[in-house]
Amino acid sequence: MSDSKTNYYQKLTQCLCPPGDGVFTVNTAKERKAALRQKLYGQTEGVESVWQTSLQDIEKSQHKAAILGISSDCGGGILRGANWGPLFLRSTLIEQQPQTSAFDLGDVRVIPHLLHDKYLNEQTISNCQKALYSDPNSEYHVSPLSITEDVCDGFYENYPDKGIFGIGGDHSISYPLTKSYLKAKRAKGIKTAIIHFDAHTDLLVERLGIDLCFGSWCTHILEYLPAPDHLIQFGIRSSGKPKSHWESTFGVKQHWANEIREKGAQQIVDEVIVQLKESGVEELYVSFDIDALDEQFASATGTPEAGGMTPDEAMVILSALNKEFRITGADMMEIAPFTDSSLVGQASSETTLREGAKLSAFLIDAINNS
Repeated sequence: MSDSKTNYYQKLTQCLCPPGDGVFTVNTAKERKAALRQKLYGQTEGVESVWQTSLQDIEKSQHKAAILGISSDCGGGILRGANWGPLFLRSTLIEQQPQTSAFDLGDVRVIPHLLHDKYLNEQTISNCQKALYSDPNSEYHVSPLSITEDVCDGFYENYPDKGIFGIGGDHSISYPLTKSYLKAKRAKGIKTAIIHFDAHTDLLVERLGIDLCFGSWCTHILEYLPAPDHLIQFGIRSSGKPKSHWESTFGVKQHWANEIREKGAQQIVDEVIVQLKESGVEELYVSFDIDALDEQFASATGTPEAGGMTPDEAMVILSALNKEFRITGADMMEIAPFTDSSLVGQASSETTLREGAKLSAFLIDAINNS
């Protein structure tokens, strides 16, 4: 193992934890965590050492796709609960999409009160370094967005032919995931685009004074794209301003949910493919907020919205894009299994997880086959 990979391995063992452990709890969902450990490793005890040993096999893994869980919903702020997404979605993938597999990096170690290190003073960072790493002078970051970016930067540096599938968590997490991806691809001279499924534009400059959150992350990754219109959004329908405002202000390209219904998903995606080819795009990153789907399919989320896309429409778009371009990074965000605003309750939570798992499996397979 090279010095670079050895140092990266040490970082992973410190900044990450076994899959499903990213939510810091004592008793909550301990049976679910044990069940996931059994499915992944065939045991429930001694998983930490098994997981750490597995990290040495990233390079020789047959999988191009690597799962990274980020169990943080500190960047949300409507209905919380998306921090349980990585645990629940992993289990659903194993149970309902057994044909899909990926290398599992584990979860980012999350202090649930933190968002990004830039919002913290030196003393707080030192206190948190002591809590996470038993070292008040550690070199490692302490906030989920900061840790995620650092881990992803190292991943793309050491394993440039692989891609990360991130599981959130609230949508602020897509900021470090996409930023690392775009920086790495730009350094290699690869032209990319971000395909963003969401009910909301996520194009605020800030929300309540915070510039990196679920409603603003897109604004702050535009500078890393080859051009603003390389951010293409599908499913938008909840916005205080019209489509023309967002496209003229930021230069992005949007396809609102009502347009997809009226024109058909295939016609919409055909137009997008023409745009991407004319721009010379080679690879795609797909960021999928589950609330892009209509609330009848995705009510277990922080901000469910009516009038959204169907899973079939989303799959038509993804399938068409995957035939023309390599999908080399992706994420699934905002699944909040314990937070269901519908009257259906648990059954609807299961629906959200089922549809999220189908779409996630497609994206993981796409990365593996890229």
